[in-house]
Amino acid sequence: MSQFDFIKDIARFGLENDQEKLLSVLSELIEYSKKTKKTNFALQLQSILKDAIRQQKSNSLTKVGSPEYFNRIEDREIGDLILEKLTSDYSFQNLVTSEKIKHELELFIKEHKSADLLNRYNLPISNKILLHGPSGCGKTLASYVIAGELNKMMIVVNLGAVVSSKLGETSKNLAKIFRKAAAEECIIFIDEFDSLGKIRDYNQDHGEMKRVVNTILQLFDYLPQSSMVIAATNQNDMLDDALLRRFDVNIEFKLPDESQIEDLIKLTIRDGRFKFSDQVSYQAVIKELKGLSYYSIQKTLITAIKRSLFNSNVNGVSEDVVIDMAIWTELIKSEREAILKL
Repeated sequence: MSQFDFIKDIARFGLENDQEKLLSVLSELIEYSKKTKKTNFALQLQSILKDAIRQQKSNSLTKVGSPEYFNRIEDREIGDLILEKLTSDYSFQNLVTSEKIKHELELFIKEHKSADLLNRYNLPISNKILLHGPSGCGKTLASYVIAGELNKMMIVVNLGAVVSSKLGETSKNLAKIFRKAAAEECIIFIDEFDSLGKIRDYNQDHGEMKRVVNTILQLFDYLPQSSMVIAATNQNDMLDDALLRRFDVNIEFKLPDESQIEDLIKLTIRDGRFKFSDQVSYQAVIKELKGLSYYSIQKTLITAIKRSLFNSNVNGVSEDVVIDMAIWTELIKSEREAILKL
């Protein structure tokens, strides 16, 4: 069967309300997708199927106070705590960073790919990784690369919903997310982790931050090795020492050097028909870009390409677009000014 045959069967059984056949063909499509290397699609389908089956089981009448009753309530509540649930197509080809960082990420990923070997020797698998450094330097992208390389589902935590002014509520919300991740053997991604893991002697927190940090420490200690936590922060110095020690891997991201800037530019324009007007202007711009983040560099370049395209007579069919270096230089200047105002 082809993928189109599966889709037709799914449509037919769904319209006929034949649930048994619908679930059967969905399971077949998941296996077919795995065999045809459409792993991310298979993972997404698998997650949808698991959620549907779990909800179906809880739709029947349940006794108030029973485990099934509380599971049903938690399933409804946890949706608000998750910003996004996704799979990733990213790999190391999409990441521009130092060789040292790439090597550390590769070793972290290798542990999970070699889980059977490590288990055979009763060796622990690293599953808690902290990514820290200036904003826009690739921390979030690195988390997508980890998820993509391991073909794992990633839960992006909604901090706005998790953090609560109610006493003890933040800890309860975190526990729900960790239980969800453990059940599905997926990745938890927490950005701006410093908002949760602050040093525990801040007087203004009135003890609540201490409770949150203590909860995270416990959740870390009992996290199954088949699940994973990726935490990202711009303020590593704000994190509690005991929490820092719980991370198996701690990676610092830095602003790009000239070589990495050039690699990022090549990666950004590799699929387009774009070129620079002259090498002298190009080298001058490279020096202008030093001190900016990967995000700022890519943003100014893409905007420069679009504005150069608008100003040219290119019809969008075959001609190459010449990137106006004056436009790019002006955008870089504006980006620096904007950063200084922050």
